[in-house]
Amino acid sequence: MSEIKIFTDGASRGNPGPGGFGVILLWNKHRKEISKGFRLTTNNRMELLAVITGLEAITKKELPVVIYSDSQYVVRAIEEGWLKKWIATDFKGGKKNKDLWTHYYQLSLKMKVKMIWVKGHANNAFNNRCDELATEAADGKQLQVDEGYEAGK
Repeated sequence: MSEIKIFTDGASRGNPGPGGFGVILLWNKHRKEISKGFRLTTNNRMELLAVITGLEAITKKELPVVIYSDSQYVVRAIEEGWLKKWIATDFKGGKKNKDLWTHYYQLSLKMKVKMIWVKGHANNAFNNRCDELATEAADGKQLQVDEGYEAGK
């Protein structure tokens, strides 16, 4: 049983500002790229939304998933157990992005997910492509509303 690999990146032009994310899913010989831009958001939200979007795109939920991200915020929150503490305390102390973290957590309960941090803007071709997708989306004309951000979640 082979694993699904997901590469992700988020970007924002200003923080907050227009933003976007890029995702590449790899499984056997299959490859899928996804990107989307938003009119007002943050870099951390885009990093996390990229991970969520990648997981939502998976149709074979029984396969293990390895996610490669250059966001220490996302990788450490998951791999070092920060997220479990945030959930246990209902994000006490003003932890941000509760809407996205809660969504990620619900998705992750149905899958076997492992996060791996990769250095951004380095020699990882997939991470670099995700960066291109994210920045192109952030600079696009058809920017969507990040409802969670604009509603103050």
